[in-house]
Amino acid sequence: MATATAIPTTALPSRFPKFLGDPGRLSKTPGKFLDSTGKIAWFAIESVKEIAHAVRFYPKEIIRLIAEVGMGAGAMAVVGGTVAIVGFVTLSAGSLIAIQGFASLGNIGVEAFTGFLAAMVNVRLTAPVVTGQSLAATVGAGATAELGAMRISEEIDALEVMGIKSISYLVSTRLVACAVVIVPLYAMSLIMAFLAAQLTTTVLYGQSGGTYAHYFHTFLRPEDVFWSFIQVIVISVIVMINHCYFGYNTTGGPVGVGEAVGKSMRASLVLIQFVVLFASLALYGTDPNFNLSV
Repeated sequence: MATATAIPTTALPSRFPKFLGDPGRLSKTPGKFLDSTGKIAWFAIESVKEIAHAVRFYPKEIIRLIAEVGMGAGAMAVVGGTVAIVGFVTLSAGSLIAIQGFASLGNIGVEAFTGFLAAMVNVRLTAPVVTGQSLAATVGAGATAELGAMRISEEIDALEVMGIKSISYLVSTRLVACAVVIVPLYAMSLIMAFLAAQLTTTVLYGQSGGTYAHYFHTFLRPEDVFWSFIQVIVISVIVMINHCYFGYNTTGGPVGVGEAVGKSMRASLVLIQFVVLFASLALYGTDPNFNLSV
């Protein structure tokens, strides 16, 4: 009489491909995502809600952070801080727009429209993205590291024990400082981008200054500049909330601080693109607000 032999479970084919990993982990992913989203939303709402409390009770800390965000601290202050970094990055971006724009438009014989390209692309796309990324790489990463170090050394818990609202003192003050600094900082960024594009086109390529100025001023709309400032203010607030969240909730010791900085930077780079994408769709998705004809 034949006897049945047990088949090892390891020999059974899995219904899940190996690259998908553990099925149990996959079933937990939506729940973890919703839980993380809820925590971030609560943190953002609480941070914005505490702004009035921070302005009332911690004005000295806000002033200190305004100076730190604008000029940097320590080694960053030696090279001019955030102002110098953002200025040089936008200067490079404006030059690249002029170089690529003049060469590309020259292929079809309309290089005179380089001023139009500089006015539209800098205001609507390049300047907000570059400024946001520079802000995240300098001020945002620094805030994540600073708050993370305070968390693992239990300084944040000590603030709570002393009766100080940690979110108001550490996060809301940074939101106010960043919102204050970003306006003149972005104005300087736009000026540097415009100046770089003009000098590259007129000096390097020899285009007439009057031709460049005509098309530049014709297509530079004050409404676009206004909405560009609104975009970058929103970007600065979102970037700072993101970095403060990762720093405030750091775990795992010094290694955890480094991981938090990396995660916050990745999240900021993605969030900046989403803000500019949705703003562009809302403002210019159906009507680009200009008519270009030859």
